[in-house]
Amino acid sequence: MAEDGTVTLYNTTHITDPNQNPFSFKVGLSQTLRGGTIFDVSNPQQAKIAEEAGARAVIVSEPITTRPQRISRMPDPSMVKDIKRVVSVPVVARARVGHFVEAQILEAIGVDYIDESEELGVADHRNYINKHNFRTPFVCGSRNLGEALRRIREGAAMIRTQGDLEGSGNIVETVKNVRSVMGDIRVLSNMDEDEVFAFSKKIEAPYDLVVQTKQLGRLPVVNFAAGGIVTPADAALMMQLGCDGVIVGSDVFDCPNPFNRVRGIVQAVRHYNDPHVLVETSSGLGLDEEMEGLNLGDNRIESFGGAQL
Repeated sequence: MAEDGTVTLYNTTHITDPNQNPFSFKVGLSQTLRGGTIFDVSNPQQAKIAEEAGARAVIVSEPITTRPQRISRMPDPSMVKDIKRVVSVPVVARARVGHFVEAQILEAIGVDYIDESEELGVADHRNYINKHNFRTPFVCGSRNLGEALRRIREGAAMIRTQGDLEGSGNIVETVKNVRSVMGDIRVLSNMDEDEVFAFSKKIEAPYDLVVQTKQLGRLPVVNFAAGGIVTPADAALMMQLGCDGVIVGSDVFDCPNPFNRVRGIVQAVRHYNDPHVLVETSSGLGLDEEMEGLNLGDNRIESFGGAQL
């Protein structure tokens, strides 16, 4: 994808001409978030901290709850409006997968992006939202290349490679999924032309998007990592693995000095290849005590290729 924001998506003028279809414009708008950090916030105070620390955008989320079997829905529109009034950065709000009415409400509020989020839950198991029906750009989660390209076909202007959804603070699932996506793209880039069709069938992805991914050597839209990212080192790891940015949960605000931690993560994303900056951003955050217990227990240790982590 070109650095100047020019988007060449698909090979037909009907799709790439913004006068005929706004999808190209939405993809270009999402590119403005590249190289940035997006934070989950649950109140205007957290949103202000994130903005002052250098966040590129904020995602409005309901306060974290531990009640079992709680049904999560889109955030209260009044809270979204309150946060929009106090910050100047783009505001993202979540709708349940397939719940196009929640998306209609969020678009009417005037959010900058809508996240069709499996983190909230699924309203329609069979049908994702037709995102081409909306003026607002959509963010969608995925765990592999095929899923990412299917979401793009539906109109997603930004992909969130998703790891842990339970707030455990462990990054292992995110690393696994990001490496899977990047690895498949490297394999695809080295394929002969006559192998691409079979590969697209294998990953159940649209053939033309697979071809474009091969040509670009990356996803056709911006790709952020999300899930278990709680330290500056976590954020820098995602960037070095090839992501365009990171999304960080609101649990990073649960500490005596949230500004320092948020600012440290923002700086780590901006300077992810500079170990000296990463030393500074990782120092004095008190993460060992505050993040105690946010690791996988022995009964949840993953096994890859017969070797346990």
